[in-house]
Amino acid sequence: MKDFEIVLILDFGSQYTQLIARRVRELRVYCEIVPYDITLDEIHSINPKGIILSGGPSSVYEKGAPLPDPGIFNLGIPILGICYGLQILGHLLGGRVSKSEHREYGYARFVVDDDIDLFRDLSPDLEVWMSHGDRIDQMPENFVRLGHTQNSHIAAVCDRGRKIFGIQFHPEVVHTPRGRDVLNNFLFLICKCRGEWTPKHFVESSVKKINEIVRDGSVICALSGGVDSAVTAALIHRALGSRLISVFVNNGLLRKNEAEEVREAFKSLDLRYVDASEEFLRDLKGITDPEKKRKIIGERFIRVFEREAERIGNINYLAQGTLYPDVIESRSTRGPSSTIKSHHNVGGLPDKMNLKLIEPLRELFKDEVREVGKILNIPDSILGRHPFPGPGLAIRVLGEVTEERLNILREADHIFIQELRKSGWYDRVWQAFAVLLPVQSVGVMGDERTYEFTVVLRAVTSQDGMTADWARLPMDLLGRISSRIINETCGVNRVTYDISSKPPSTIEWE
Repeated sequence: MKDFEIVLILDFGSQYTQLIARRVRELRVYCEIVPYDITLDEIHSINPKGIILSGGPSSVYEKGAPLPDPGIFNLGIPILGICYGLQILGHLLGGRVSKSEHREYGYARFVVDDDIDLFRDLSPDLEVWMSHGDRIDQMPENFVRLGHTQNSHIAAVCDRGRKIFGIQFHPEVVHTPRGRDVLNNFLFLICKCRGEWTPKHFVESSVKKINEIVRDGSVICALSGGVDSAVTAALIHRALGSRLISVFVNNGLLRKNEAEEVREAFKSLDLRYVDASEEFLRDLKGITDPEKKRKIIGERFIRVFEREAERIGNINYLAQGTLYPDVIESRSTRGPSSTIKSHHNVGGLPDKMNLKLIEPLRELFKDEVREVGKILNIPDSILGRHPFPGPGLAIRVLGEVTEERLNILREADHIFIQELRKSGWYDRVWQAFAVLLPVQSVGVMGDERTYEFTVVLRAVTSQDGMTADWARLPMDLLGRISSRIINETCGVNRVTYDISSKPPSTIEWE
């Protein structure tokens, strides 16, 4: 059982499930996304303050539709069903759900009929975001209507005796301006949460937990120089002191000058440096499939760390900077949500390992990690770094990874980041990088025909990487960057800019 209050979110496959988690965390309540078919025993062992049923693409009356154990409604734990979650309440508790005559997608006006609790202190007429094709025709016994829209006669319901609530709209999206207040009422008025999930509380509980797990052993930490691994190392160092050994592995897939910069930035940690670049590039020879790349890199990392641990001696654990989005994207929660890609430190790990994993940040989103880093006094120069994937440039060189292609990409990426810093745009975007395509095109340079590679520039704005929008960089800045890359990078004659959002695209190309 957690040593802090927790709310569970049962995942039924909604594209907004992660946003629900974000909104709950923003209200200082810790939450986790779990499979929709979580057992009653598992729920008992977690002892949550509340349960949220996410939306989903299914219809509750279809064969094989994902449904929770009906016993959750008898646990005495407050429940909030959102969209599909509302329809689950109607379907399993004796109401009637059917296909709507008029589907609702987009903005709708929600009229509050009952403002005792879930809609307390809200206006009687709310702008909300709908996304559904089914509706509740008949409420279950003992339920009352809390609100309606023009197309949904029953758009919010509750059984106050059992503290079961349901709403048809999505409070987690920004298109529902007062959605945060609805969630706030559920968490604090109905679930009686205290809102103690703070960076300071996380640090204190994590230090305690790390000591309980490791005991008298020692930990080797995979330190890459990025935000996640730096915060991981600082957190474990606070718990274990000198029993933490940080190791920086040069996998040959780093950005320009990165090995030197990391060694300089972390020289106070007595950082151990391992150059394994030849091993990684040898393993990747001839590999083009992105999932294979990730798994090959993940396994090689583990083998290198196992070798170093054996050299050091008395090492029991390997620490990694795994974050919650890594876990969500790498593994389906056994529900309808899909695995998007295997992050090398989650889905890319080998089945058999000699070291036990310790991942103190795997419950956090990126912005939460940065808040923890401030508590641990990590410099802003490190906390402000853009995310960099564990597989490095291997997943930004599309197709086969070769030393020639890596060098081309390093130069192009260096110019891109350099210009973003000079213009003040680096700190205004979530992440920016260059991608090398396995595509050559015709160009003309110095009155001669060229046939060279294409570089794609990618810059996005985001809060946590779960969703993202392409950054509206100034045209003159893009023009300057393109000109420099083509003139200064041998092997490139064309530069493009990626204007795709996430979803439907991912931030990285592989």
